[in-house]
Amino acid sequence: MWDYDKKLIYPVRISKPDPAMAKLILTQLGGPDGELGAAMRYLNQRYAQPYAQGKAILTDIGTEELAHCEMIGAIVHQLTRNLTPEEIRNSGFDAYFVDHTTGVYPQSAGGTPFSAATLQSTGDALADLFEDMAAEQKARLTYDNLLRLLDDPDVRDPIKFLREREIVHFQRFGEALRDVQENLDAKNYYAYNPSFDVTCTGRKNRS
Repeated sequence: MWDYDKKLIYPVRISKPDPAMAKLILTQLGGPDGELGAAMRYLNQRYAQPYAQGKAILTDIGTEELAHCEMIGAIVHQLTRNLTPEEIRNSGFDAYFVDHTTGVYPQSAGGTPFSAATLQSTGDALADLFEDMAAEQKARLTYDNLLRLLDDPDVRDPIKFLREREIVHFQRFGEALRDVQENLDAKNYYAYNPSFDVTCTGRKNRS
């Protein structure tokens, strides 16, 4: 489906460990507005998109979100390399360490494991695209919150890149939404789900 270039989409080069920050940044892997949920959301929603542009946008962004998962994993890994037991205890990383050592595990900053319950795939192009735009805004907000807490420029740099991509994704989903809206049957705006409510002859059900 796509070629994998075996390097990060954007470089991550962190020299100073910070396990406390790593625990917070993990939320952008497995938290409610994280990259893993985004990838799963978009790569499943694309099947029901009625137009080629929307399918392509969801496929492109969904696969890019997988690359973002890779970046977050690299950030967390580099922030937790070569820790001493004392650093683990003093940073509040001890509870995570007991369960996962320093492995990268998808969870929120509060410790809740990743769950597909945070995302939806309805088969309705409008519902899905509005959710996607909201998801990108929430992810951008989470990156903003992280940047408010980050001092290390080595960590801020890739986080700022990821934040910028959320803004681009929001714009791309807006393009897909406009494409769907321009082709709406206004009389049936709320009457049917176009990916489901069809008769056996292929005509849209207007009942």
